[in-house]
Amino acid sequence: MPSRDVAYPLFDADNHLYETQEALTRYLPEEYDGAIEYVNVRGRTKIAIRGQISEYIPNPTFDVVARPGAMEEYFKVGNPTGKTRREIFGEPMRSVPAFREPAPRLALMDELGIQRSLMFPTLASLIEERMKDDPELIHAVIHALNQWLHETWGFAYKDRIFTVPVITLPIVEKAVAELNWVVERGARAVLIRPAPVPGFGGTRSFALPEFDPFWKRVVETGVLVAFHSSDSGYANYAGDWEGNKREFLPFKPNAFRQVNEWRPIEDAVSSLICHGALSRFPELKVAVIENGASWVLPVLDRLADVYKKMPHEFQEDPVQVFKRNIHISPFWEEDMAALGDLIGIERVLFGSDYPHPEGLADPVTYVDHLVKLTEEDKAKVMGGNLARLIDG
Repeated sequence: MPSRDVAYPLFDADNHLYETQEALTRYLPEEYDGAIEYVNVRGRTKIAIRGQISEYIPNPTFDVVARPGAMEEYFKVGNPTGKTRREIFGEPMRSVPAFREPAPRLALMDELGIQRSLMFPTLASLIEERMKDDPELIHAVIHALNQWLHETWGFAYKDRIFTVPVITLPIVEKAVAELNWVVERGARAVLIRPAPVPGFGGTRSFALPEFDPFWKRVVETGVLVAFHSSDSGYANYAGDWEGNKREFLPFKPNAFRQVNEWRPIEDAVSSLICHGALSRFPELKVAVIENGASWVLPVLDRLADVYKKMPHEFQEDPVQVFKRNIHISPFWEEDMAALGDLIGIERVLFGSDYPHPEGLADPVTYVDHLVKLTEEDKAKVMGGNLARLIDG
């Protein structure tokens, strides 16, 4: 039974599945054989991308994982006693079928009181950055992953679990073809990395006119575009300051990188607005997931200041564009009422990050942090807003 009784259906904008070892390779074309491998390193299984071992995800098999909500206390009170990350995570657990398959996950959602959810992959977040010098490979691996997601989870399981396939953008024609492929198979939302797009001639913004054929097709299909926290390549910039080019390791504490943690999403959203994509395609629906909301006010203030100084650089008021197109799933410990006052409560989405350790062990408890909202507004945040985006 759910731990909370609420009078409205809950639609969780941030759930995750854990991939199996074949997720990236089962459908990978033969010419890319060996591009992704699982290797044994001193008794531990690691993932290797083109022969380079990645520590981005410490256990990429996901056979053993941190418990859901293991970091709740950390996000509630901080870390005053200086615990190690391992101490914060506590005892791990073996993955259960509900983390791997849709039928048991649906049963678990019933236990948790969640009617519907967006279901994001986990391992997918490391792919693009480690292949950015080979756009053809990126497209091949992403399509292989999407094939596995469709076969294993479907994109609209029982019309309750909406698994979110990935779209990579280096080659625009391939991105449009991939979008068509997933939409034809029932996808209601797509995941795009909040990062510059790699390409044969270097990186560039996905909001430049080059990508308009893709955004036009997104509008035609009506799918929701989700920007989820990922490896956006910003370790390169931090490395310029720290004197190294280490791989981005999300589970290894680093104070300097933590201070700049939200730069990728700030830049991604600012690019959509400043490079005009959201003005050329005002019907685009964008949801920012697992990036919190602390960056929103500073970005809006900067956009307002730039618009005041150079209005000729914008097709329309950039602050109003943000409030029209961008939806935010804030962290549970943030002030949702203040965010609602800032961008409109219709743009605020409930997301639990279940079953990741950074999320909530009991997703419905998110509602306990909406104390400043009316019941009507709680219903919008906890499911109504996302239902409007997904159902059209």
